[in-house]
Amino acid sequence: MANNFPSSSGTQPKEPALLHDLNEPLIEHAEGQLFLTETFKIILEEVLCKGTDVKEKVCEWKEPEELAVLLDLELRDTGEPQGKLLKRVKDVAKYSIKTSHPRFFNQLFAGVDYHSMAGRFLTEALNTNLYTYEIAPVFVLVEAEVLRGMHRLVGWTEGDGIFCPGGSISNMYAMNLARYQLFPEIKSRGLWGLPRLTIFTSAESHYSVKKGAALLGIGTDHVILVKVDDGGRMIPEDLEEKIKLAKSEGSVPFLVSCTSGTTVKGAFDPLDHIANLCEKYMLWMHVDAAWGGSVLFSSKHRHLMKGVDRANSVAWNPHKMLVAGLQCSALLLRDTTNLLKRCHSASATYLFQQDKFYDVNLDTGDKSVQCSRKVDCLKLWLMWKAVENISSTLERYIIFFISKYYQEQLSKVAPLIKERMMKEGTMMVGYQPQENRVNFFRVVAFSPLISQKDMDFFLNEIERLGKNM
Repeated sequence: MANNFPSSSGTQPKEPALLHDLNEPLIEHAEGQLFLTETFKIILEEVLCKGTDVKEKVCEWKEPEELAVLLDLELRDTGEPQGKLLKRVKDVAKYSIKTSHPRFFNQLFAGVDYHSMAGRFLTEALNTNLYTYEIAPVFVLVEAEVLRGMHRLVGWTEGDGIFCPGGSISNMYAMNLARYQLFPEIKSRGLWGLPRLTIFTSAESHYSVKKGAALLGIGTDHVILVKVDDGGRMIPEDLEEKIKLAKSEGSVPFLVSCTSGTTVKGAFDPLDHIANLCEKYMLWMHVDAAWGGSVLFSSKHRHLMKGVDRANSVAWNPHKMLVAGLQCSALLLRDTTNLLKRCHSASATYLFQQDKFYDVNLDTGDKSVQCSRKVDCLKLWLMWKAVENISSTLERYIIFFISKYYQEQLSKVAPLIKERMMKEGTMMVGYQPQENRVNFFRVVAFSPLISQKDMDFFLNEIERLGKNM
């Protein structure tokens, strides 16, 4: 509705728009649903057909200035007709990276699962908030069931948990819970009076451990990096030495953050050995299994996480190896004392009334530091329901590929090869140096769309793009 009041600048206001008949809806459903139908056709054709076709490009690369012009990004006072808006939709699809393409090796997410995608569409259309049973009855129950299933895979018969917006947040939750368990007064009194706390994690761990320490006021200087072996796994002997040293210097060790599936090497820390030390020194044991947690579905590979059942908490992202679609990240807890709620609750009376007509324990929103929380459980639930044998299916997905190749010869040429592949759009793969190692290609190969031909293409394409350099 137009603004009918004089403007503060003294200029005359525009003529008011015709008032809408308030006896009728403000939304033209027929027109909107037609637009949505045409949009879905574009999604099916451009994203799910062309975007998964090995004969099509992974990306249609444009420089930022050119792309901004092509997309006509400027927001104006007047709207555009439906035909033009559909052109916008098609352009967004055309110029976006096709992460479901068989030759997209760039990140720790890729591929497509159509049942999971149906769950994502459904939750977007229902547009609810996962904090109380009264507003999200189906999803409260679905989340609880999915968490129970994940607990069983970890090896717990009971526990707690919550879906979080990414593995980094799950890791930060674990830190906050570990600290609260040790010093519950921090919730009301803050950092005042707390001793110098120390976190231990491997030199190959995810950067979110340091980010979490900074956010929670622990400080990045108090994240102690433990040495790793040649395979990138934490060395328990070095961990124990560093725990002893920290205690001798007056620090209070409180958490060890292990990794199951490091970002670069895909390494799995020796959880059983680390659990022994955590029990010996009474430390919270957290496992960042954002990438590797899905091996728990695999009878062949689950041994890599032997000892995970002894952890206090586990972060697990099914949107990675399990191809559940972004985002799908859970924090799992062995705790059964309602620690998650005690640590994070604010008891907002407009949401979490205690005299409701149903079991208020179903109102899970006070376990979260968020108020609004998207429904991320349905995509995994629907996918899990659909797969006849998720273990055998996962066996076909899992490819442990550690990029130790190329070394010296790719140190200087990898960035140029990456530029050429992006501009031609033939595939996508990341590169990076590591410690004293030169640039190498970090190939993330787990999408169910990948075939042997694609892996052969990858090697041949690197060779082709590297010619005439």
